[in-house]
Amino acid sequence: MIAVLGAVVPGTAYLAARRFRLGAVVTTISLALYGGASYAGLVRRDDVIRWALDPGLLLWMIAGLVAAGLGWVVVLVTSYKMLRPLTAGPGTRLFGSAVVGLVCFAMVSSTAVGTQNLMAQRSLVQKVFAGGDSKSQTRPTITNSKDPWAQLPRLNLLLLGADDGEGRDGTRTDTVMVASIDTKTGDTALISLTRNWMRMPFPKDSPLYKLYPTGFWDPDGDKEQSEFYLDAMYRNVPKLHHDILGPSDNEGADVLKLSVGEALGLKLHYYVQINLAGFEQLVQALGGITVNINYPVPVGGNDDKKIPPSRYLEPGKDRKLNGFDALWFARGRYKVQGADLARQARQRCTVKAIVERATPQNVLANYQSIAKAGEKLIRTDVPQDLLADFVTLGARVKTAKITNIDLDKKKNYPNGRNPNYAAMREIVARALTPQPTAKPTRRPSTTPTRKPATANLTDECAYNPR
Repeated sequence: MIAVLGAVVPGTAYLAARRFRLGAVVTTISLALYGGASYAGLVRRDDVIRWALDPGLLLWMIAGLVAAGLGWVVVLVTSYKMLRPLTAGPGTRLFGSAVVGLVCFAMVSSTAVGTQNLMAQRSLVQKVFAGGDSKSQTRPTITNSKDPWAQLPRLNLLLLGADDGEGRDGTRTDTVMVASIDTKTGDTALISLTRNWMRMPFPKDSPLYKLYPTGFWDPDGDKEQSEFYLDAMYRNVPKLHHDILGPSDNEGADVLKLSVGEALGLKLHYYVQINLAGFEQLVQALGGITVNINYPVPVGGNDDKKIPPSRYLEPGKDRKLNGFDALWFARGRYKVQGADLARQARQRCTVKAIVERATPQNVLANYQSIAKAGEKLIRTDVPQDLLADFVTLGARVKTAKITNIDLDKKKNYPNGRNPNYAAMREIVARALTPQPTAKPTRRPSTTPTRKPATANLTDECAYNPR
């Protein structure tokens, strides 16, 4: 038993066996490693996060963990041999060997799991996040590497849901959202754009503005031009004008960052693109999500081809959805009243549910499957050297307020043919600019109060059946 207990602090069993010099060396090394790990975890947490997101350091961590695990086993086995009574009978020896064997198995298993998690982490960082040789024409240049959020007090992320499923000629971005994050507080405003918007604008300094000064559409074409919809830009602009923005790892995303940013009056810094066909893998890896369903949501179905859905997600409070059903909760639109706006609202609730589900404990428990899904699921131009800062910001977002900015469909886009982008820019600017506190007046104001542009997602995603 002393040998087994010595596995907790390797080297102490050597001391019990009177191998003082060897025991002192191993015990000192063990205590130093424990102390270093405690210091790093309690005092230098930000550095630990950075190390865990550096592919080169991760490789050294993997090697170090394997070496530590092997050393751990060697110390335990040799400690048992030193302390085993020479007069012990066969039964006692068998029992002792079995206990040591089980402890060794547990140590090797935990080391193997840790190694696999580190390998999955390294693979995810290398395959998903932009390295030094990546190309982007819209990514900002960060000069303040110690505190990038001092340079970006408000971070604007373009969130794309790409659907390259069966029957699609190329990729369409059926989901286009912007997450505008206060990097100091983590408060996040979500802005949803409708897929059938036409005349999407471009900045005046963009070469695309010269080709489409009145927005992306054909002035000589029909009123309804589906190939000039917002959801077709990712595919069609690079096809029509390849490399017009310059070398890029994802030209469609760069086009949308410029155009969506111009439409909303925001500078979009990075994009995160989700493959909807692989979305269910991520939700499944998280163990599902919990949402409120306020009306029947179709699973499948096609309005244009008049193909009915296979079934419906029934209304209910705190419904737990697996990956497949979560995908259709975010996508379903067959004969849903206000189909696009209803789907946008559910997509915002899906984002909220994933943020709530991604607790540190849940992510760690399912990390390998999450990392594997992430490799197939995500494309982004977020650089590797900013990942630690994004993780820190993500922790703030998780405990902060998430709201929705209402772009006012009735006034600004009763249909998608000619949206009022100027009015939308005004709404966004008003919602994201802190309003000064009004001074008290003696007389009550007769000016009507404007309806706030933001809505709390907790209320929007609450159970309120139709």
